[in-house]
Order: sequence, then structure tokens, then C-alpha cells
Amino acid sequence: MKTLFITFIALLVSLISNAQETFTLKVTVNNATGDQGKMVYSLTTESQFLKAALQTASIEIKEGVATAIFEKVPYGDYAVIVLHDKNANEKMDFSSTGMPEEAYGMSNNPMSYGPPRWSDAKFTLASDMEIFVRL
Repeated sequence: MKTLFITFIALLVSLISNAQETFTLKVTVNNATGDQGKMVYSLTTESQFLKAALQTASIEIKEGVATAIFEKVPYGDYAVIVLHDKNANEKMDFSSTGMPEEAYGMSNNPMSYGPPRWSDAKFTLASDMEIFVRL
């Protein structure tokens, strides 16, 4: 009986220590210039930045506002990039000179020239959080 009790306690401690707390991240854009197309959100880690996404969302825009909710996101450092995909082709369109033709923004709302940088967009998710991204 004592062995069974010790085994049960060890199993319980193991389960508790392996449980990873997760959080909800709400990301709102409230300055879209129109409701055409979709607002495309990409939540990334540093190793995925500008390559792939941990989670994505494609949200309809209503009266210039679109909100994405990312759930079950573990503690850590992240960045969010948002694209107003006006023609709904699920990619950023560029002019012949290489300039973006669709509005975009990222977490922390940096005003930078050139491609987005991880260091400008990085934030730490340690609790449920709401952020606003400006295009």
C-alpha cells in the first residue's frame, strides 16, 4: 500500500511539473482604410520570424476594425505581423520598385523603414494580453 501511495504521489508531481501554462493573446487593428479583403495576422517566434508562423488568423474587417484571438500560447517571446490583404490573395503585394502595395504593421508599432525586424516587434507573453497594431 505504501508503494502504491508513493507511486501515485510521484505520478501526480510529474503531471503537475509537465503542465505548461498557456495564455490568450488578443490583437486588434482599428485603423484599416477600408473593409475590403481580410486582415491577416501572423504570430511568430524569433526562429520563425518572416519565415513561418506559430499561429495565423484571417479576419474580416468591419468598419476599419479587425481582431484576432490566439489561444493556448505558451509563455515566451513573440512578435505579431499584420497585413491588410486587400485583394485576399493571402500574400503581400509589391510594386515593380519593390515597395509594399498593402498596409502592414507589427507588434510594438515601430516606425521603421525596410523589412520588419524581430528586435522592434518582440514582446514577452507572460499573461493574457491585448495589443493594438497600427497599420
